[in-house]
Amino acid sequence: QVQLGESGGGLVQAGGSLRLSCSVTGHSVEHYAIGWFRQAPGKERKWVSCISAKTAIPYRTEYKDSVKGRFTISRDNAKNTVYLQMNNLKPEDTGVYSCTGGPRPANELCILGGGYWGQGTQVTVSS
Repeated sequence: QVQLGESGGGLVQAGGSLRLSCSVTGHSVEHYAIGWFRQAPGKERKWVSCISAKTAIPYRTEYKDSVKGRFTISRDNAKNTVYLQMNNLKPEDTGVYSCTGGPRPANELCILGGGYWGQGTQVTVSS
């Protein structure tokens, strides 16, 4: 059974940093695109960043415009984990961050999500 689990959320002041982790069990993360979505209070869940499966051609990363230059998505296949490094955080980055994975191109996963979702981790950025 494929399961995704997020960690690394917390409370941080504006300008601070957090690193979120998405750990995958039950399947090799190498073969999955992984995406991070954010749900702000009272709003629908929206994509933030996605990364292709290791063997995807083309191999690509995608970022929502508002996080470009501040967030970096990466994968550690040996640890079966995908990370989201978030720097220079802003109050508008606040929300529940969930990771999703599946065997589809990253650009599709950013729109549709994957077949598997984690429970989410709360990120709160104070001003």
